[in-house]
Amino acid sequence: MAVRINPSILSADFANLERDLAAIATADYAHVDVMDQHFVPNLTIGLPVVARLAQVSPVPLDVHLMVDDADRWAPEYAAAGAASVTFHAEATQAPVRLARELRSHGVRAGVAVRPATPVEPLLDLLDEFDMILVMTVEPGFGGQPFIDGTLPKLRRARQAIRAANAATWIQVDGGVSRETIGRIAAAGADTFVAGSAVYAAPDVAAEIAALRALALPTVSA
Repeated sequence: MAVRINPSILSADFANLERDLAAIATADYAHVDVMDQHFVPNLTIGLPVVARLAQVSPVPLDVHLMVDDADRWAPEYAAAGAASVTFHAEATQAPVRLARELRSHGVRAGVAVRPATPVEPLLDLLDEFDMILVMTVEPGFGGQPFIDGTLPKLRRARQAIRAANAATWIQVDGGVSRETIGRIAAAGADTFVAGSAVYAAPDVAAEIAALRALALPTVSA
C-alpha cells in the first residue's frame, strides 16, 4: 500500500494560505477542513475560499466537510475544484447516493465517522466509497491528543478491506505526529492528516518526509 500524507491547513496561517499551501508541495493532498459551527462548534472556510485554494494549490485538495446537510453541500465542493470530498456519515440521509453523486463529478468520495460512531455499517458498502475517514479526535479543533481507543476501529476496517479486496483508503485525522503515526499505520491506516505536527515544525518539507518514512515500513508490510 502507498502512504499518503495530507497536511491540514487548519493549522496554517489563514492570512497566508497560498504561502502555506506552497510549503506543503511535497505532500500528497492538502486537507481542507470546512466547519459550519453547527455540526461542530467551530467555523472555518466555505465555498469561495475553497474554490480559490483549488486554483493556487500545488497539490490536490482533500476537503473534509464537518457540516450539517452534507447531501446538499458536498456536491458544491466537488464543483468548486476539490479532488476528494469527505462527508460525515452522521450528517447525511443517503451516504451511498451522495458518494455516487460525488463520483459522477469526477472526485473521490469519502465518508467520515466520529470516534464514537461505529464503522461496521460501512464495511458492507466498501465499493461505494473511495475512502473511510476515522476521526481519532473529536472533530472541530486542531491540536488535540490522539484517542488510542480508535485503533481497534482501524483494525476492523482494514480487515474488511482486505477480505473484500477493496481499494478503499483508510484516512486518520487527529493527533497524527511522529509519536503516533507508527501505531496508526500498524492498525491499518494508509492516509494521514497532520496539521499542527507539520505546520509547527521548523522545516515543513522535512516533517512531511519524516512522517512518510515512519509510516511506510508498517503500511508496506
